[in-house]
Amino acid sequence: MNWISNYVRPKINSLFSRREVPENLWTKCPECGTMLFHRELAANLNVCTSCNHHMAISPRDRFTALFDGGIFTEVKVPEPKADPLHFRDQKKYPDRLKAAQKATGEKEAMLVAEGEMGRTPIVAVAQDFAFMAGSMGMYVGNAIIAAAERAVALKRPMILFAAAGGARMQEGILSLMQMPRTTVAVQMLKEAGLPYICVLTHPTTGGVTASYAMLGDVQIAEPNALICFAGPRVIEQTIREKLPEGFQRAEYLLDHGMLDMVVHRKEMRDELITVTRMLMSLPPAVKGELPAPGVPEPARTDPATVVETQA
Repeated sequence: MNWISNYVRPKINSLFSRREVPENLWTKCPECGTMLFHRELAANLNVCTSCNHHMAISPRDRFTALFDGGIFTEVKVPEPKADPLHFRDQKKYPDRLKAAQKATGEKEAMLVAEGEMGRTPIVAVAQDFAFMAGSMGMYVGNAIIAAAERAVALKRPMILFAAAGGARMQEGILSLMQMPRTTVAVQMLKEAGLPYICVLTHPTTGGVTASYAMLGDVQIAEPNALICFAGPRVIEQTIREKLPEGFQRAEYLLDHGMLDMVVHRKEMRDELITVTRMLMSLPPAVKGELPAPGVPEPARTDPATVVETQA
Protein backbone atom coordinates (compact mmCIF):
# COMPACT_ATOMS: atom_id res chain seq x y z
CA MET A 1 0.00 0.00 0.00
CA ASN A 2 2.86 2.33 0.83
CA TRP A 3 4.49 1.56 -2.53
CA ILE A 4 1.28 2.42 -4.37
CA SER A 5 0.60 5.62 -2.46
CA ASN A 6 4.20 6.80 -2.28
CA TYR A 7 5.40 5.98 -5.79
CA VAL A 8 2.70 4.90 -8.27
CA ARG A 9 0.14 7.61 -7.51
CA PRO A 10 2.64 10.55 -7.66
CA LYS A 11 4.04 9.12 -10.90
CA ILE A 12 0.59 9.00 -12.50
CA ASN A 13 -0.24 12.51 -11.25
CA SER A 14 2.98 13.89 -12.70
CA LEU A 15 2.18 12.41 -16.11
CA PHE A 16 -1.31 13.85 -16.30
CA SER A 17 -0.88 17.05 -14.30
CA ARG A 18 -0.98 20.32 -16.19
CA ARG A 19 2.38 22.01 -16.52
CA GLU A 20 2.55 25.59 -15.33
CA VAL A 21 3.43 28.01 -18.13
CA PRO A 22 4.74 31.50 -17.31
CA GLU A 23 2.21 34.22 -18.12
CA ASN A 24 4.73 36.65 -19.63
CA LEU A 25 5.83 34.54 -22.61
CA TRP A 26 3.42 36.26 -25.00
CA THR A 27 2.51 39.91 -25.54
CA LYS A 28 -0.54 41.12 -27.42
CA CYS A 29 0.09 44.02 -29.76
CA PRO A 30 -2.30 46.83 -28.73
CA GLU A 31 -2.55 48.03 -32.33
CA CYS A 32 -3.21 44.88 -34.41
CA GLY A 33 -3.87 42.25 -31.71
CA THR A 34 -1.11 39.88 -32.85
CA MET A 35 0.30 37.61 -30.14
CA LEU A 36 4.08 38.07 -30.06
CA PHE A 37 6.57 35.71 -28.43
CA HIS A 38 8.64 37.59 -25.84
CA ARG A 39 12.04 36.69 -27.31
CA GLU A 40 10.99 37.65 -30.82
CA LEU A 41 9.57 40.93 -29.53
CA ALA A 42 12.71 41.75 -27.53
CA ALA A 43 14.94 40.97 -30.52
CA ASN A 44 12.86 43.44 -32.56
CA LEU A 45 13.30 46.18 -29.87
CA ASN A 46 9.67 45.94 -28.72
CA VAL A 47 8.34 46.72 -32.18
CA CYS A 48 5.46 44.58 -33.47
CA THR A 49 6.70 42.31 -36.25
CA SER A 50 3.25 42.38 -37.85
CA CYS A 51 2.24 46.06 -37.95
CA ASN A 52 5.43 47.88 -36.82
CA HIS A 53 3.67 49.38 -33.80
CA HIS A 54 6.29 50.79 -31.39
CA MET A 55 5.64 49.59 -27.85
CA ALA A 56 7.28 50.98 -24.73
CA ILE A 57 10.88 50.01 -24.08
CA SER A 58 12.84 50.48 -20.87
CA PRO A 59 15.80 52.89 -20.79
CA ARG A 60 18.24 50.03 -20.07
CA ASP A 61 17.04 48.00 -23.05
CA ARG A 62 17.21 51.11 -25.20
CA PHE A 63 20.76 51.87 -24.09
CA THR A 64 21.81 48.26 -24.65
CA ALA A 65 20.74 48.61 -28.28
CA LEU A 66 22.19 52.12 -28.61
CA PHE A 67 25.73 51.85 -27.21
CA ASP A 68 28.56 49.86 -28.80
CA GLY A 69 28.48 46.32 -27.46
CA GLY A 70 25.62 47.31 -25.15
CA ILE A 71 28.24 48.75 -22.76
CA PHE A 72 27.56 52.02 -20.92
CA THR A 73 28.35 53.66 -17.60
CA GLU A 74 25.64 55.24 -15.46
CA VAL A 75 26.07 58.87 -14.46
CA LYS A 76 25.31 59.61 -10.82
CA VAL A 77 22.32 61.90 -10.26
CA PRO A 78 21.90 63.95 -7.05
CA GLU A 79 18.90 62.73 -5.10
CA PRO A 80 16.35 65.38 -4.13
CA LYS A 81 14.42 65.59 -0.88
CA ALA A 82 11.87 62.79 -0.65
CA ASP A 83 8.20 63.82 -0.45
CA PRO A 84 8.84 67.56 0.04
CA LEU A 85 5.11 68.42 0.17
CA HIS A 86 3.99 65.36 2.22
CA PHE A 87 1.52 64.73 -0.57
CA ARG A 88 -1.21 62.13 -0.22
CA ASP A 89 -4.15 61.16 -2.44
CA GLN A 90 -5.34 57.55 -2.41
CA LYS A 91 -1.80 56.59 -1.40
CA LYS A 92 1.11 58.37 0.18
CA TYR A 93 3.69 59.67 -2.29
CA PRO A 94 6.53 57.52 -0.81
CA ASP A 95 4.31 54.45 -1.22
CA ARG A 96 3.75 55.27 -4.89
CA LEU A 97 7.49 55.67 -5.38
CA LYS A 98 8.20 52.31 -3.75
CA ALA A 99 5.57 50.60 -5.92
CA ALA A 100 7.06 52.14 -9.09
CA GLN A 101 10.58 51.16 -8.03
CA LYS A 102 9.46 47.58 -7.41
CA ALA A 103 7.61 47.36 -10.74
CA THR A 104 10.42 48.81 -12.88
CA GLY A 105 13.54 47.92 -10.91
CA GLU A 106 14.73 51.51 -11.33
CA LYS A 107 15.32 54.24 -8.77
CA GLU A 108 13.44 56.93 -10.69
CA ALA A 109 11.87 57.88 -14.01
CA MET A 110 15.10 58.86 -15.77
CA LEU A 111 18.38 57.09 -16.49
CA VAL A 112 21.61 58.89 -17.47
CA ALA A 113 24.51 57.05 -19.11
CA GLU A 114 27.70 57.70 -21.04
CA GLY A 115 29.51 55.56 -23.56
CA GLU A 116 30.26 55.20 -27.26
CA MET A 117 27.76 54.96 -30.10
CA GLY A 118 29.40 53.98 -33.36
CA ARG A 119 32.74 54.92 -31.77
CA THR A 120 31.28 58.37 -31.02
CA PRO A 121 31.42 59.29 -27.31
CA ILE A 122 28.04 60.59 -26.11
CA VAL A 123 25.96 61.23 -23.00
CA ALA A 124 22.45 59.77 -23.22
CA VAL A 125 19.33 60.36 -21.13
CA ALA A 126 16.12 58.31 -21.27
CA GLN A 127 12.77 58.52 -19.49
CA ASP A 128 10.85 55.46 -18.34
CA PHE A 129 7.11 55.84 -18.91
CA ALA A 130 6.50 52.78 -16.74
CA PHE A 131 7.75 54.76 -13.72
CA MET A 132 4.77 56.91 -12.70
CA ALA A 133 4.09 57.71 -16.38
CA GLY A 134 7.62 59.12 -16.73
CA SER A 135 6.41 62.20 -14.85
CA MET A 136 8.82 65.11 -14.45
CA GLY A 137 9.79 65.59 -10.83
CA MET A 138 12.85 67.03 -9.11
CA TYR A 139 14.88 63.90 -9.81
CA VAL A 140 14.22 64.23 -13.55
CA GLY A 141 15.38 67.85 -13.43
CA ASN A 142 18.51 66.84 -11.53
CA ALA A 143 19.16 64.06 -14.05
CA ILE A 144 19.07 66.40 -17.05
CA ILE A 145 21.30 68.94 -15.31
CA ALA A 146 23.76 66.17 -14.33
CA ALA A 147 23.78 64.90 -17.92
CA ALA A 148 24.36 68.38 -19.36
CA GLU A 149 27.18 69.10 -16.91
CA ARG A 150 28.79 65.76 -17.74
CA ALA A 151 28.47 66.40 -21.49
CA VAL A 152 30.06 69.86 -21.13
CA ALA A 153 32.88 68.49 -18.95
CA LEU A 154 33.69 65.72 -21.46
CA LYS A 155 32.83 67.84 -24.55
CA ARG A 156 30.34 65.24 -25.76
CA PRO A 157 26.97 65.59 -27.51
CA MET A 158 23.85 64.79 -25.51
CA ILE A 159 20.96 62.64 -26.74
CA LEU A 160 17.65 62.59 -24.85
CA PHE A 161 14.81 60.09 -25.24
CA ALA A 162 11.61 61.67 -23.91
CA ALA A 163 8.54 59.73 -22.76
CA ALA A 164 6.34 61.41 -20.19
CA GLY A 165 2.83 62.21 -19.11
CA GLY A 166 3.89 65.67 -17.94
CA ALA A 167 4.76 67.17 -14.57
CA ARG A 168 4.49 65.11 -11.38
CA MET A 169 1.52 66.43 -9.43
CA GLN A 170 2.81 64.94 -6.14
CA GLU A 171 5.59 67.54 -6.19
CA GLY A 172 3.40 70.49 -7.18
CA ILE A 173 5.19 73.74 -7.99
CA LEU A 174 8.55 72.05 -7.40
CA SER A 175 7.83 69.87 -10.42
CA LEU A 176 6.93 72.86 -12.60
CA MET A 177 10.20 74.54 -11.58
CA GLN A 178 12.05 71.80 -13.50
CA MET A 179 10.89 73.37 -16.77
CA PRO A 180 13.14 76.48 -16.45
CA ARG A 181 15.90 74.43 -14.75
CA THR A 182 16.14 71.99 -17.65
CA THR A 183 15.94 74.86 -20.15
CA VAL A 184 19.02 76.38 -18.51
CA ALA A 185 20.76 72.98 -18.75
CA VAL A 186 20.07 72.86 -22.48
CA GLN A 187 21.44 76.40 -22.82
CA MET A 188 24.68 75.20 -21.18
CA LEU A 189 25.11 72.74 -24.05
CA LYS A 190 24.41 75.37 -26.68
CA GLU A 191 26.91 77.81 -25.14
CA ALA A 192 29.52 75.03 -25.13
CA GLY A 193 28.85 74.40 -28.83
CA LEU A 194 27.70 70.82 -28.21
CA PRO A 195 24.82 69.14 -30.08
CA TYR A 196 21.61 68.35 -28.23
CA ILE A 197 19.41 65.79 -29.98
CA CYS A 198 15.87 64.99 -28.80
CA VAL A 199 14.12 61.73 -29.64
CA LEU A 200 10.41 61.96 -28.84
CA THR A 201 8.74 58.64 -28.09
CA HIS A 202 5.15 57.69 -27.33
CA PRO A 203 3.83 59.59 -25.45
CA THR A 204 5.58 62.92 -24.83
CA THR A 205 3.12 65.37 -23.30
CA GLY A 206 2.58 68.20 -20.82
CA GLY A 207 5.39 70.19 -19.24
CA VAL A 208 8.03 67.94 -20.77
CA THR A 209 6.93 68.98 -24.26
CA ALA A 210 6.85 72.60 -23.09
CA SER A 211 10.48 72.49 -21.98
CA TYR A 212 13.50 70.30 -22.76
CA ALA A 213 11.77 67.90 -25.17
CA MET A 214 11.30 70.54 -27.88
CA LEU A 215 14.64 72.38 -27.56
CA GLY A 216 16.85 70.00 -29.52
CA ASP A 217 19.13 71.04 -32.37
CA VAL A 218 17.55 68.09 -34.17
CA GLN A 219 14.05 66.84 -33.32
CA ILE A 220 13.44 63.16 -34.09
CA ALA A 221 10.37 61.06 -33.26
CA GLU A 222 9.40 57.42 -33.37
CA PRO A 223 6.51 56.48 -35.70
CA ASN A 224 2.98 57.34 -34.52
CA ALA A 225 4.23 58.84 -31.23
CA LEU A 226 1.78 61.16 -29.47
CA ILE A 227 3.53 64.52 -28.96
CA CYS A 228 1.56 67.39 -27.44
CA PHE A 229 1.02 69.70 -24.47
CA ALA A 230 -2.70 69.11 -23.95
CA GLY A 231 -4.12 65.81 -25.21
CA PRO A 232 -6.52 65.57 -28.17
CA ARG A 233 -9.52 64.71 -25.97
CA VAL A 234 -8.98 67.84 -23.86
CA ILE A 235 -8.73 70.00 -26.99
CA GLU A 236 -11.86 68.48 -28.53
CA GLN A 237 -13.83 69.08 -25.34
CA THR A 238 -12.57 72.67 -25.19
CA ILE A 239 -13.13 73.80 -28.78
CA ARG A 240 -16.07 71.40 -29.38
CA GLU A 241 -14.77 70.44 -32.81
CA LYS A 242 -13.51 67.22 -34.34
CA LEU A 243 -9.74 67.23 -34.77
CA PRO A 244 -8.02 66.10 -38.00
CA GLU A 245 -7.08 62.45 -38.24
CA GLY A 246 -3.61 61.78 -36.86
CA PHE A 247 -3.57 65.14 -35.07
CA GLN A 248 -0.59 65.48 -32.67
CA ARG A 249 1.00 62.27 -33.96
CA ALA A 250 4.60 62.24 -35.14
CA GLU A 251 3.80 62.10 -38.87
CA TYR A 252 1.33 65.00 -38.57
CA LEU A 253 3.90 67.13 -36.73
CA LEU A 254 6.55 66.25 -39.31
CA ASP A 255 4.26 67.46 -42.11
CA HIS A 256 3.64 70.73 -40.22
CA GLY A 257 7.29 71.52 -39.52
CA MET A 258 7.59 70.69 -35.80
CA LEU A 259 9.90 67.69 -36.35
CA ASP A 260 12.95 67.09 -38.49
CA MET A 261 12.41 63.39 -39.07
CA VAL A 262 10.45 60.30 -38.02
CA VAL A 263 12.68 57.24 -37.66
CA HIS A 264 11.90 53.58 -37.05
CA ARG A 265 13.37 52.29 -33.79
CA LYS A 266 15.53 49.67 -35.53
CA GLU A 267 17.06 52.41 -37.70
CA MET A 268 17.42 54.93 -34.85
CA ARG A 269 20.99 54.03 -33.84
CA ASP A 270 22.39 54.42 -37.37
CA GLU A 271 20.51 57.69 -37.86
CA LEU A 272 21.75 59.09 -34.55
CA ILE A 273 25.34 58.13 -35.39
CA THR A 274 25.09 59.93 -38.73
CA VAL A 275 23.48 63.08 -37.30
CA THR A 276 25.79 63.25 -34.27
CA ARG A 277 29.00 62.87 -36.27
CA MET A 278 27.77 65.43 -38.78
CA LEU A 279 27.05 67.98 -36.03
CA MET A 280 30.43 67.27 -34.41
CA SER A 281 32.23 67.73 -37.79
CA LEU A 282 33.52 64.15 -37.64
CA PRO A 283 34.04 61.83 -40.64
CA PRO A 284 31.27 59.32 -41.39
CA ALA A 285 31.23 56.24 -39.18
CA VAL A 286 32.55 52.93 -40.49
CA LYS A 287 29.65 50.64 -41.32
CA GLY A 288 29.52 47.11 -39.95
CA GLU A 289 29.95 45.43 -36.60
CA LEU A 290 32.38 47.12 -34.25
CA PRO A 291 34.03 45.46 -31.26
CA ALA A 292 32.89 46.58 -27.84
CA PRO A 293 34.81 49.51 -26.28
CA GLY A 294 38.00 48.30 -24.63
CA VAL A 295 38.23 45.17 -26.80
CA PRO A 296 41.26 45.29 -29.14
CA GLU A 297 40.48 45.03 -32.82
CA PRO A 298 41.83 41.95 -34.64
CA ALA A 299 45.36 42.38 -35.99
CA ARG A 300 45.53 43.32 -39.65
CA THR A 301 48.09 41.67 -41.91
CA ASP A 302 50.03 43.85 -44.31
CA PRO A 303 49.75 42.38 -47.88
CA ALA A 304 53.39 43.31 -48.55
CA THR A 305 54.51 41.22 -45.58
CA VAL A 306 52.52 38.26 -46.89
CA VAL A 307 54.20 38.53 -50.30
CA GLU A 308 57.67 38.66 -48.74
CA THR A 309 56.92 35.66 -46.53
CA GLN A 310 55.69 33.60 -49.47
CA ALA A 311 58.80 34.55 -51.49
